[in-house]
Amino acid sequence: MPWSASPVVRRVRLGVELRRLRRRESMTLEQVCARLGWASTSKLSRIELGQSRPDLADVLDLLDVYEVPPHQRDELIVIARDAATGRGWSKALGEMGERQRAYAELEAGAERIVEYQPALVPGLLQTPAYARLRVTAGALLADGVDVEADVRARAMRQELLVRPDPPRYIALIDERACDRGGLPADVWREQLRHLLALAERSHVTVRVVPRGASPGDDLHPLAPFSYYAYPDPADPRTVLVETLTTDLRLVAETDVTRYEKVIERLLAAALTEEETVELLARCLGGAPVPRPRDPHELE
Repeated sequence: MPWSASPVVRRVRLGVELRRLRRRESMTLEQVCARLGWASTSKLSRIELGQSRPDLADVLDLLDVYEVPPHQRDELIVIARDAATGRGWSKALGEMGERQRAYAELEAGAERIVEYQPALVPGLLQTPAYARLRVTAGALLADGVDVEADVRARAMRQELLVRPDPPRYIALIDERACDRGGLPADVWREQLRHLLALAERSHVTVRVVPRGASPGDDLHPLAPFSYYAYPDPADPRTVLVETLTTDLRLVAETDVTRYEKVIERLLAAALTEEETVELLARCLGGAPVPRPRDPHELE
């Protein structure tokens, strides 16, 4: 996927910058909209909150009102163009559903991605057969799920791991996600082999969190989540928390910082890359899986 920046993240960044400029001028939403002849403040509010795809002409009008100097104006125009991207993305994302699209848009242009999964293999690491079984199971709880479209969407997202400039990707997977459970033996073994193959890539790290291991304190995550950081440090680091029915996007510094602490603790509690490879290999070979380390030894 030849995307260089996430429009979702750029919209949030643009909104933050425009709100800061408005406040610098000591102007209210009402005053700005009156100056521009906009019917209500909802349009400007949604732009500042990063909730809508901005029209470049509207952004240029706002920059005029705030009397932004040329060098800063040029930078914001670039951000606005990224934020306004729509048609190309819709064509590239094709038939992706809303939830898959949310992940794809955040993954685009990311420099670092960290995912934690307590029960499943993360979507970016799933084989088609594994993904098909998981999507089919989830479809029992919702109507109108196109299983094959969802599987194709995951495969499309996985292309970012093999592109020329891939992100640094870290998967933290609970040990129970490596259990066969009710999976057919061939699907399970293919998925484990796929994890081992991906773990050999220099930009991919797979770490298993053993049963009983705890990150400590009160920082253990209660749900799967994905963390995204971008090359431009001014673009907001983002966390997407997965729930049964929807996903929660967090960009507030306090929220993201807390999840960064959780990631640090999970990495400290997880098996090393070498130990993870050994565990997966033992699962494939049918040998007994080593007992997890005593949680007290991790402190």
